[in-house]
Amino acid sequence: MTTISAQTAALRPTPAQLRWQRAGTGVFLHFGLNTFFGVEWSDGTLPASGFDPARLDARQWVAAARTAGAAYVVLTAKHHDGFCLWPTATTEYSVASSPWRGGHGDVVRELADACAESGMGLGLYLSPWDRHDPRYPDPQAYDDVYCAQLTELVTQYGDLVEVWFDGAGSAGRVYDWERIRSIVRRHQPDAVIFNMGDPDIRWVGNEDGLAADPVEYVVDVTPNDVHTDAVLGFGEARYLPPECDVSLRHGWFWQPGDEPKSLEHLLGIHYRSLGLGANLLLNVPPNRDGLIDPADLARLAEYAAERERRFGTPLEAVLVPLGGGRWRADFGGAVEIDHLELEEALEEGQRISGHRVLDDGVQVCAGGTVGVRRLHAFPGRTMRGVEIELEGAEPVLAAVRGYRTGTESEPVIPATEEYRAHDGDMVMM
Repeated sequence: MTTISAQTAALRPTPAQLRWQRAGTGVFLHFGLNTFFGVEWSDGTLPASGFDPARLDARQWVAAARTAGAAYVVLTAKHHDGFCLWPTATTEYSVASSPWRGGHGDVVRELADACAESGMGLGLYLSPWDRHDPRYPDPQAYDDVYCAQLTELVTQYGDLVEVWFDGAGSAGRVYDWERIRSIVRRHQPDAVIFNMGDPDIRWVGNEDGLAADPVEYVVDVTPNDVHTDAVLGFGEARYLPPECDVSLRHGWFWQPGDEPKSLEHLLGIHYRSLGLGANLLLNVPPNRDGLIDPADLARLAEYAAERERRFGTPLEAVLVPLGGGRWRADFGGAVEIDHLELEEALEEGQRISGHRVLDDGVQVCAGGTVGVRRLHAFPGRTMRGVEIELEGAEPVLAAVRGYRTGTESEPVIPATEEYRAHDGDMVMM
């Protein structure tokens, strides 16, 4: 029996990490008091009486997530203002003090039930920073509150796929992460932890939904995330695949007058997140009625239709290893395609550091990492002898798929600066 060292194991995905990566897309649901008062961040003084989504329908949220291509949703059960979307025993600042459902409502319960009914994965966001709770200035007292809230969430709502710890507002703050982590691991062993404490997945480093080639799953720091760097200070490399979070709208919470991003913008995000091997967490915020806005639903439907048109009919290749990191992708004859999707065998960790795709000796596309999925778009061509050259230590391909989308030109894949120009100043979560 071969013994795997802890260091070697840290470079391989756990089953939960690999399931999460293969799920690909999640939908973020930013919802709370901010929705009703026209703000993105509030300071914990907004009255609980303002929360009253008279037509709230969690099943509609889940249906919208399906349209977005999501396999899981993540709800802001408590944002930085400290207002809790479930009737917690830890504070009166919750839905229990609102007029919604006569003070007997539970947003987390309604969403958990809707997810269970439809087979959608459920994730929950619990902000460590709390601008309402008077105990927050006392770290030990607040850790007791926070751990009690976390315990309620991980024990009362069924299986979770992700627990989201936002680092905003916590620079320089020390939480009892060993205690927090143990609560999640004990009650939700199959959930991945985002960002802080002892994470399984990491922030990509921006709120534009953009990854960059190479997308490395094994890192010793989390780039651009000062909160995680300050708390963790990784001493050695770990397997930590990234999640790209971005809002369908300009803001994270629904606000009147805000509009969804264009279809072209969404496609750019798709190629620069999922297409580079990261996960995508697309925020689709419920409105003041407790429903997904009709304009957002329409944009998601367009996005779904375009995904189906481009990627709904894959051509699966038979892979033949040629040795020396070279592989042949056999489509059974000449095929007319304008996209290729590569998939790496990740069970032993990420090994592909670079790749080239050749057709009869002519390079068609190339790049760095492959990971759970790598999508290439190029002008349509008839491909006959597809060979793939890989760089890295014992790299292994798991699959190659071709697509004929009929797209006349390569899809628009804007840079970060172009996104900022499109949307104006970005807002924090």
